[in-house]
This record gives sequence, structure tokens and C-alpha cells, in this order.
Amino acid sequence: MRTDLPRGAVAIITNSKGELLLHLRDDIPSIAWPGHWSVLGGGCDPGEHPRRAIVRELREEAGLTITRLEELCEVFDEHGSGQLITVYAANWDGDAALLPLSEGAKLSWVAPGQLDTLTIPPFIRTAIDRYLAARP
Repeated sequence: MRTDLPRGAVAIITNSKGELLLHLRDDIPSIAWPGHWSVLGGGCDPGEHPRRAIVRELREEAGLTITRLEELCEVFDEHGSGQLITVYAANWDGDAALLPLSEGAKLSWVAPGQLDTLTIPPFIRTAIDRYLAARP
């Protein structure tokens, strides 16, 4: 994989029930994947390491402070942002509706069995599928 690609980071956050915290992106044509369900994350600032970027993005987008992040894999957002995305995993048990969302339409806990009913960017679905396959 090329190392000169723009970088980004996302977090697959699950709760003790095994649900995933998903983010309904704004339906604005000027952003990547408008109106799609995704996980929280975003682009790295110049020179910013992906781990630092995801900590910043979680705090900025949803007021979340999560310190225990497991790096999972990298995926390429070929048809959206063009970024090489580092995927992290974390656990958090809380009420998604109470998070101070600063971007997007809403946050919701979603059971893995409901994923096929949602419109999810292919690179995010790949990351989620890898994550779920590696879990008991």
C-alpha cells in the first residue's frame, strides 16, 4: 500500500451488549459518504499520527474520551476521501443519545444483525466485518 496517501482514523466502538456505536453522517453532497451510517473518526491533521487523530476526533465529534484503543487494521477509502484509514476498536457503555454530537445527524447503538439494513460505506463495512469475525 502506498505510504504517501492522506491518512485518517476511525473507531469501532462497542458496548457490553455487543452493539456498535454508529454515526449517521449529514446528507450534504460536499462531504464523503453523505447520508451513510459510519463509525466516528476523520482525517489526520498534517503530521498527526492516526492514534492522536482518533482521540481528537472522538472528543470533537461526540465528547468521548476513550483512552483504551486497540489498533485493528488499515483500510483504504478508495471511493470517498481517498484516505488510508487506521481502524481502532474500543468499548464504551453509555447512552448514545446523550453524547454532544457536533457533526452528523445522530449516533445510535446498532446490533450486528441490523447492519445489512443500513447504508454503510464499503470500507467501513469491511472494517466492521473484520472486527466481528475476530471476536467470539
